[in-house]
Amino acid sequence: MYLLIVFSIIFLLLSIFISKEAVKRGTPPKKAILRQVVSCAFVCVCCFAVPVIAHAASGATASHATEAVSNGNGLGLLAAALAMGLGGIGGGIAVAASVPAAIGATSENPKAFGKAMVLVAMGEGIAFFSLAVALLIILLKT
Repeated sequence: MYLLIVFSIIFLLLSIFISKEAVKRGTPPKKAILRQVVSCAFVCVCCFAVPVIAHAASGATASHATEAVSNGNGLGLLAAALAMGLGGIGGGIAVAASVPAAIGATSENPKAFGKAMVLVAMGEGIAFFSLAVALLIILLKT
């Protein structure tokens, strides 16, 4: 399960970097946001499908069906996935909007680079805070 969390973190960071580079190369921001949403949806599907397939392949029998079913763990994982997914989408939207403005401001005035990078980092901070919330949900659920 922790491998899936690490995979989703790495993929989120990679997709944010790729989106920033695409906007820098001249890709329209709407297209970059669409790619970010599609990649986030792909990661969410993979993070849901891999445990389900692994559980089915482990040979779960009908005897497991007679045990009491608790939806708390599943809802906790769903909440963590939604927190991470929506935070990643929000971070992608923020970065897609702020990077072209930062590049334009820096090209006009090179001294504005520090201020521009602070605004870009605030957009990426959204994704990192959603990661913290998702980890808290996963690790503190009882």
